[in-house]
Amino acid sequence: MMFFSKVLRCGAQTGMRLHGTSAKSAPGALNTVQRGFNFDMTDQQKEFQDMARKFAREEIIPVAPHYDKTGEYPVPLIQRAWELGLMNSHIPEDCGGVGLGIFDACLITEEIAYGCTGIQTAIEANSLGQMPVIIAGNDQQRKKYLGRMTEEPLMCAYCVTEPGAGSDVAGIKTRAERKGDEYIINGQKMWITNGGKANWYFLLARTNPDPKAPAGKAFTGFIVEADTPGVQPGRKEMNMGQRCSDTRGITFEDVRVPKENVLIGEGSGFKIAMGAFDKTRPPVAAGATGLAQRALDEATKYALERKTFGKLIAEHQAVSFLLAEMAMKVELARMAYQRSAWEVDEGRRNTYFASIAKAFAGDIANQVASDAVQIFGGNGFNSEYPVEKLMRDAKIYQIYEGTAQIQRMIIAREHLGKFMQ
Repeated sequence: MMFFSKVLRCGAQTGMRLHGTSAKSAPGALNTVQRGFNFDMTDQQKEFQDMARKFAREEIIPVAPHYDKTGEYPVPLIQRAWELGLMNSHIPEDCGGVGLGIFDACLITEEIAYGCTGIQTAIEANSLGQMPVIIAGNDQQRKKYLGRMTEEPLMCAYCVTEPGAGSDVAGIKTRAERKGDEYIINGQKMWITNGGKANWYFLLARTNPDPKAPAGKAFTGFIVEADTPGVQPGRKEMNMGQRCSDTRGITFEDVRVPKENVLIGEGSGFKIAMGAFDKTRPPVAAGATGLAQRALDEATKYALERKTFGKLIAEHQAVSFLLAEMAMKVELARMAYQRSAWEVDEGRRNTYFASIAKAFAGDIANQVASDAVQIFGGNGFNSEYPVEKLMRDAKIYQIYEGTAQIQRMIIAREHLGKFMQ
């Protein structure tokens, strides 16, 4: 089906993992096991990382400026990513997918983001839309909605944000009312990535009419087919950056959804929606890291070409120290997303590490991109050079999938909670 799926199906093991090595002792002594961090990747991980890197550098980078200027949805590149097996990597094997862990998916995400984060966001939005179904769907729901995405390059979307409810999810006003074997949904969503391209949506709606009901009981998660009567995607938004990503508002007017499309049951939606973030925030952080790495590379190459005062600008301490700071930030962002991905792949709750990774990588993507523009000087401010686009693209990493401020609230809550038990 997909060119690269055979490699991925071989069961690549998570890199940067704790592993044991036997150490032979003196005759008659008990063998001991030493355990420690392993920063090596498996051959399979290297292979799909190389595949994603080749795809980004040879196929994405040459056309990324065109998609940025036109805002056109990158259909050929999405189809190519699907053919290579670089999309939908989280879909379990029993649904026809390759069932990659979050760590492995992050390796792919960083490389694609290096080429263009607008294209990477369009691809990664599939993972966000799918994740509630992966973690909460029953067998029938999973095979129906995840399975179809392995058969052709379809898109889906995570449909939660509203004009008046972004970080404040409890403020959602979209309503779903039970009528026999159906729910009637009315409301409006906003800033939905893949909103006009999705085949189906994960939708969060209020089912408890009591405005004082706690979020953990007030909302329900639904799977909604995009072609259902009453689903009305709005116009494509032209954003500051990541312009080829399809972002729209969507109106739901008397949309009928069968009860079979409820995830788990009424009142479970908030937990499902938030639970997805533990698995999707590490790849978002990986995307931010990929952008930062690209900015660092572009700035370094320019600093080794541009001369001022009779020498390369890289030889000026002010510039070399700036490059050093940028390199430090990129390396630490990479370690942060890898730790958060490793934690969740080990089956542990990774909320703390996921928020650290997302907040830190989002911040350094903006800092490093801005520093790259500074190193380019006047050329950096010009759209003919790549770093201007990187600076515009970076900003959304401090906003979507939980703002930088929301991540700090989560980190503070998790941190203080350790001392208050």
